[in-house]
Amino acid sequence: MAAHRKPRKRPAGGRRARTAATIALAGAATATGFDGTGHAEPELTPAQVKAKVDKLYQEAEVATEKYNGAKEKAEAARRRLSSLQDQAARKAERLNAERDSLGSIAAAQYRRGALSPALQLALSDDPDRYLDGASLAERAEHRQTTTVSSVREQLRELEQLRGAARVEVASLASRQAELERHKKTITGKLDAARRLLSRLTAEERARFAQDGTGTDRASRDAAARDGLTAPGGAVAAPDSRAASAVSYAYSKLGSPYVWGATGPDAFDCSGLVQAAYRSAGVSLPRTTYAQIGAGRRVTRSELLPGDLVFFYSGISHVGIYVGNGQMVHAPNPSAPVRVAPIDEMPFAGATRVV
Repeated sequence: MAAHRKPRKRPAGGRRARTAATIALAGAATATGFDGTGHAEPELTPAQVKAKVDKLYQEAEVATEKYNGAKEKAEAARRRLSSLQDQAARKAERLNAERDSLGSIAAAQYRRGALSPALQLALSDDPDRYLDGASLAERAEHRQTTTVSSVREQLRELEQLRGAARVEVASLASRQAELERHKKTITGKLDAARRLLSRLTAEERARFAQDGTGTDRASRDAAARDGLTAPGGAVAAPDSRAASAVSYAYSKLGSPYVWGATGPDAFDCSGLVQAAYRSAGVSLPRTTYAQIGAGRRVTRSELLPGDLVFFYSGISHVGIYVGNGQMVHAPNPSAPVRVAPIDEMPFAGATRVV
């Protein structure tokens, strides 16, 4: 039988095809960096690095404000949960006291050989189900009926409190997961920015940290402060609260930017604004997109010291206007709290805290 088998046909050009494929793969390996050179990132000019880093910082700030909002909601959920747990504990104590009282009555009745149906229901392991029998409650004495009704109501209220607490536990878990997502985004953007900045020389990084005016920052900050100081040292602002907020902002010049920080030694942009007005006795929301709705909207031509100025279409950055087209703000991790022109970012609106 073996003699009649037909020889297996080989694909036309089989060896040549395999050789060509090997050469193609070798070429692909070289092109994709298997030899250590294919993945070398292109050289960027300092201006290109700055543009990329600015974009990363802006994206990180968007994520930071989302993080701040999620953190605020998580803290609110945690406070509500704590309050519900306290209420449930107090309710349980009152319920136990009511049942203890009924137990005393039941013991006396048992000694007399007459345990009322109402007490049997209230002292049961499942009183709520027993209490659904309205006819039994009707046969109970007036005092016992009132007490049993109170026990039933407290059982229902306790279960409502526990149900609400379960909702808050789920909400808190969701907020915490959201916080982790935003945190991961922020750290990823900032790490990418640091890697880009590491390509620059120390001199180039120093220039990048400046705001583009070409002047010494300390001199510029002092000049801006002097320009807004009236005789006697009072900041020329429309009211005492705005003046206090501006003074606080100036006192924090040079403080580092740290995302999620609200002071007293480090800030993100909305954290600085919140802290400045908190020092003036005014409570502001935590995030930029909430702060813009916390006062009366004003136009750019109406700006006065103390007004909040917002930037970018997503309202992701905020500063405190200090006059002369300048603001105090917490820019990004590459620069501390400083004075800067409001023209250095896309202006989105302004609010006067009232």
